Amino acid sequence: MFKGFYKKNNTRTVPFLEILLMAAETLWSNKLRTGLTMLGVIIGIASVIAITSVGQGVQKSVEQQIQALGTDVIQILAGAPRSGNVRQGLGSTSTLTWEDAKAIAQQAPSAEIVSAYLQRNAQVVYGGENTSTTIYGTDLNYPEARNTHPQEGRYFTQQELDSSAQVAVIGPTVQRTLFGQGGTPIGEKIRIQGEAYDVIGITEPKGSQGPMDRDDQIFIPLTSMSKRLVGNNALTGVSVSGILVKSSNQEQLEAAQFQVTNILRLRHNIYPPQVDDFRLTNQADIVSTFTNVVGLFTIMVVAIAGISLVVGGIGIANIMLVSVVERTREIGIRKAVGATNSAILNQFLAEAIVISIVGGGIGIGGGILIAFASATIFKFPFVISMISIIVGFGLSLTVGLIAGVIPARNASKLDPITALRSD
Repeated sequence: MFKGFYKKNNTRTVPFLEILLMAAETLWSNKLRTGLTMLGVIIGIASVIAITSVGQGVQKSVEQQIQALGTDVIQILAGAPRSGNVRQGLGSTSTLTWEDAKAIAQQAPSAEIVSAYLQRNAQVVYGGENTSTTIYGTDLNYPEARNTHPQEGRYFTQQELDSSAQVAVIGPTVQRTLFGQGGTPIGEKIRIQGEAYDVIGITEPKGSQGPMDRDDQIFIPLTSMSKRLVGNNALTGVSVSGILVKSSNQEQLEAAQFQVTNILRLRHNIYPPQVDDFRLTNQADIVSTFTNVVGLFTIMVVAIAGISLVVGGIGIANIMLVSVVERTREIGIRKAVGATNSAILNQFLAEAIVISIVGGGIGIGGGILIAFASATIFKFPFVISMISIIVGFGLSLTVGLIAGVIPARNASKLDPITALRSD
């Protein structure tokens, strides 16, 4: 076993590769103990890589969904109305009107497209099938503002909007629920809260945005929604749930936001220090905020996973200390035939490094497999960062070095005579 370590009782410098091979041979002879020692490192590295990958994949998925809606869009939502000097509860009544949207379109130079909409949940029936879905009453600008166009059929026309026509454009989820897979609903009649509507189009699939299925929607003319389904108009015009403002490019968003805020404050007679009765949200800000939140969450979870690496390092140190005690006589024999302290030190240090390298390699493979399986099952982009792999492997190597130093030093300092007397 010691061949190559010594030659005619004269010490020689042992190549590092030979030391690693000897360490691997020793570890292989104790497979169970070696496997249990590696487990902490494997779990730690796999956790770091899998969590980092899943976090980046989810982040990319949400960014793609938000960008599909347009990062150059401002959404204006109704805030809390005021009664005298008392501010009422948020959403108690609508504070936005269709006339507000028209004023923004005319007076805000940075607003390229402006669209008002009403939103309600309602029961929809076709034949013996029914479903609860979200109904949007919109104007003609909504498809451009929200990047939602029909893939079959058409959107309603200005004449249909003016005449409060009972026509509807449905989403793919509604189509599948009411008409079955592959069913052709165009030309059929559906009933929304008891009112009959002709289906004239099917929107292109958009997928889910968080818990919201953007394909589970129906679009009808805003005038039809206001008169037939909602039935409440503001004193100053037709009440709406929100207004979408799309600028010519993302650089114009800040100017558009400033202009929209001032226009609405003037129209609603709001002056400092009064609080706005509307809220503005910026899609680009949503992307930035979500990216920051996911990034912080990923860092936190990776830090927690790193604790298992520390546990793995403690496991390596414990096993190596036990190994020194078990192999005391072997160490004594090596020293008796000429092995130097540095040779013994390198041998035990190499064993710790081999455990870390092999454990790190298995952990990297396991982390990639877990990340791929998660991306496949939950349908988000599969993203693997080379930085996480490099950092993970570097951590495993560092853990091995640190955990192996003390046991290796203890082994190298054993007195050969005392060691030979050991049972």
